[in-house]
Amino acid sequence: MEVVDTTQINTFGTSPKADFVPQSEEPVFILTSTQLQDIIARAIQPLQDEVRELKATVTRQDENIAALESIQETQADNQFIQLRLIHELRETSKKEPGKTETSRAEKIEKYLSSRPDHKATFETLKGHLGIDKDRLNEAIKALMAANPGRYGIARIPGDKRKRTLIMLQK
Repeated sequence: MEVVDTTQINTFGTSPKADFVPQSEEPVFILTSTQLQDIIARAIQPLQDEVRELKATVTRQDENIAALESIQETQADNQFIQLRLIHELRETSKKEPGKTETSRAEKIEKYLSSRPDHKATFETLKGHLGIDKDRLNEAIKALMAANPGRYGIARIPGDKRKRTLIMLQK
């Protein structure tokens, strides 16, 4: 009776089919160590390839970062140079007029004093002094800085591009 009970316990549900083989009776595969190594090698090869690709990507990114850091350092150096040049230009523009500018300013003052209307166009002053536009502007700037409120600049009514230096009365 014990045999019947065990059979009934092992066959819950539908009755087993005739071709059903229990797991314990399945064939066992026997592999040589070379065959096992080959299976493992094929299984991990995609992972090794991916690791190699990731390492290559990291190397490229490291190179890119190094290049960007180099560019950033160059830009920082350039900005420092630009700031230094700007500072030098500001200091240069603040300097006192030199002997040449002062001499030219005196010549302009004498020329305007000798004229009955105390006026002269910038073109006339350039011709009188024999200098270019930039040197004339420096001389006029020196003249106006030395005598604040004594000189004025006006545009010619017919041609707004032309300017006139006027000596105002004391």
